[in-house]
Amino acid sequence: MNNNTTVEKMKQMRLSGMAEAHYGSMQSANYQDYTIDQYLAMLIDQEWDFRQDKKIAGLKTKAKFKIQASIRDIDYTHPRKLDKNLFERLISLDFIKRSENVIITGPTGIGKSHLAQALGMHACDMTYKTMYFNTARLMDEIKLTKLQGNYMSFLKKVQNTQLLIMDDFGLSPFDQEQRQALLDIVEHKYDQASIIFTSQIPVKDWHGLIGDSTLGDAILDRIVYSSHRIELDGDTMRKNKLKRIN
Repeated sequence: MNNNTTVEKMKQMRLSGMAEAHYGSMQSANYQDYTIDQYLAMLIDQEWDFRQDKKIAGLKTKAKFKIQASIRDIDYTHPRKLDKNLFERLISLDFIKRSENVIITGPTGIGKSHLAQALGMHACDMTYKTMYFNTARLMDEIKLTKLQGNYMSFLKKVQNTQLLIMDDFGLSPFDQEQRQALLDIVEHKYDQASIIFTSQIPVKDWHGLIGDSTLGDAILDRIVYSSHRIELDGDTMRKNKLKRIN
């Protein structure tokens, strides 16, 4: 049997992980350490891992995170009232399985976006479809897709994600078109998928920034009452970063 031919056939069959493992085993001759069943199982495991890694990398690229945040880098020592027990329960991602929301509020620089994106990156690691948006830019993109005539296609893509992150929610008031788009999103995701909101605005003031009383009630009813709340407070974490740099 020509091993190089076998490797090429594996590649043509898109079994790249298996091809790489087989080629490496032939080069090192460690295939002799396996039984036939063990060797086949090893090749399949390598192919599985290769495809999972590729899938996860694709999910992270499509999510369009602003930063590369990790749950391993969460700072629980900074005095910002971050409940470690609550956040570690969120890290289990059971809230996604139960289609619940997460709301992270607090002053600027306190690390809201970092926490949200760390959860988002972790969700991608667990192969959940995730999308990240700055809320104002999401609303701008919605207006653009309406002008271009592909709003429903864009909305479907947003709705089909298992975890949607809306960062900096409510920095500017919503107009009627944006309120309706927000309702379209949260109504579809209600009891079907999860949204993480970060905001400098306390939740008690969200009704006012949404504007319309009827739509505001409908939107908040779907957002707030199935949510986990993280309310941060304290000095900006950026000061500490500057001190470490200096």
